[in-house]
Amino acid sequence: MIDEMLAMLSFQWLINLLIYAQPNNLHFHTFLQFPLISRSGLLEKQLGECTFEDRSNSLVKLDDVPGGAKTFELVTKFCYGMKLELTALNVVSLRCAAEYLQMSEDYGEGNLISQTEAFLNEVFSSWNDSMKALETCEEVLPQAEEVHVVSRCINSLAMKATADPSLFSWPVSGANEAQSPKDAVLWNGISAVTKSQPVTDDWWFEDVSFLSWPLFKRLIKEVENRGMKPERVAGCLVSYARRYLPSMHRQTSFKETNAASTISTPSETDQRTLLEEIVGMLPLQKGVTQTKFLLRLLRTAMVLHASSSCRENLEKRIGVQLEQASLIDLLIPSIGFSTETLYDIDCVQRIVDHFMMIQQVVASGSSTPSIVEEEKAIDGSQSLMVMTMVADLVDSYLAEVAPDVNLKLLKFQALAAAIPDYARTRYDGIYHAIDIYLKAHHWLTEAEREQICRLMNCQKLSLEASTHAAQNERLPLRVVVQVLFFEQLRLRTQISGWLFVSDNLEGSQNRMQDGSQEDHQQTLAIVDNVRERVSELEKECYTMRQELQRLGKTKRRWSILAKMFPRRKVLPRSFGDLKHAAAAVN
Repeated sequence: MIDEMLAMLSFQWLINLLIYAQPNNLHFHTFLQFPLISRSGLLEKQLGECTFEDRSNSLVKLDDVPGGAKTFELVTKFCYGMKLELTALNVVSLRCAAEYLQMSEDYGEGNLISQTEAFLNEVFSSWNDSMKALETCEEVLPQAEEVHVVSRCINSLAMKATADPSLFSWPVSGANEAQSPKDAVLWNGISAVTKSQPVTDDWWFEDVSFLSWPLFKRLIKEVENRGMKPERVAGCLVSYARRYLPSMHRQTSFKETNAASTISTPSETDQRTLLEEIVGMLPLQKGVTQTKFLLRLLRTAMVLHASSSCRENLEKRIGVQLEQASLIDLLIPSIGFSTETLYDIDCVQRIVDHFMMIQQVVASGSSTPSIVEEEKAIDGSQSLMVMTMVADLVDSYLAEVAPDVNLKLLKFQALAAAIPDYARTRYDGIYHAIDIYLKAHHWLTEAEREQICRLMNCQKLSLEASTHAAQNERLPLRVVVQVLFFEQLRLRTQISGWLFVSDNLEGSQNRMQDGSQEDHQQTLAIVDNVRERVSELEKECYTMRQELQRLGKTKRRWSILAKMFPRRKVLPRSFGDLKHAAAAVN
């Protein structure tokens, strides 16, 4: 009886165990003593199933120990009473291993579960430690989810990201770095450290960009639920996209020659999936996400062959805030061999059409479920300034793509006609684009030239543009005549205005005989200016007459011009009377 008890005691204290811990396939041949068995409910259960006869072949196989053999070694040190240093890098795996081995308070006071939980509470008080702990959760993610370590790390980080860091004592990455001794200023042996720089809203962007997308996505949703501003949410997503979407850094237009990054990049499939996820998480408010970034995302989506819904989403977002776009970002190269044009004209056409649709809906006061978000984003009635900015942008874009010989006339017309007449205060930009297009497409027929020139309102051309158009041999004669006619009307209106001023000045001069000498001199100066202006207008009209004569000789269509505009209507009736009236003021 006593021998059997001693034998059982020897089996309990000096049993030979082989512990197999995944994933490192590391075998431990050791004599596990009583503390290890008494601290773990799992080991106690498994060893309790062994009989005295099986002690020579007793084997405990531990599959998938969280953290692997390295973590299990730390567990054994804890059970043997050796010093165990808990850090933010090993506490998560130890907590999961303790849960797996059932090391609760039922198997000893101050067991590993309670100690790791106490240390985790300290970790959650620090931003940097919380980041380290969340990153290590990737290694034991299923077990970390079961013990709610991941959710607690995310809540801790979200709370700190949404709070004012100047009101708390936790360290902020890169914001309050200790000043080096060489930067310290010494005065009488006393170190005077300069004040730390103020913390910006994006202080946490770089830290969280190292997280995997699933964890990063959960963190972003948590900060949104805590009321973070959409601008900061969008900024964080932009920072993450720039790190993990290297395709965004490639050539954005044929005028840029930035070299591609030489670092290893994710596969196109992973980038496409990530891009579609990021687009779906961007805030919907207008102006929150920069238009430049949205256009970069759209170009990248085309390169990566993202889903049509993703590209359509980006085009609508850009259309809502098109006035914030720049020409260089709007020049999206065509993707694929099936396209003929150098730049993707169809994409810009869809963006402009969506912009005009939003403007019309807001102006009319009606709304539909499909554009309710865009209507909220505009938040106000239609702005003429916004329309003018978009008109200038479209005209500049047309001038940029006009030299492409593969650009069809119908596409050019459709994009130019998308902007209403009232949005263009001047038609100089569209005239410049038409001139470039006619120069690059010299084979167009006369009818096609007249068709494209219908896009231009000759009454809204500046004096410089009108002068250039009157001498432009690429324009149809009918268009040149219209330009000259409206310029003549403009000159007559100006001359009539100056004559009206001269008459008023002449009448006031008679009433100023008793006035001061200073006022009289000012009036004489105004009269001189009137005389000079009349002389300039006379020279301009003379130049136009010579241009009409030149057109009649070169194109042999003077008869058509004479029928449309008789000679007596080309110039003002009497410039001699005009000069006499101006001289009579003296």
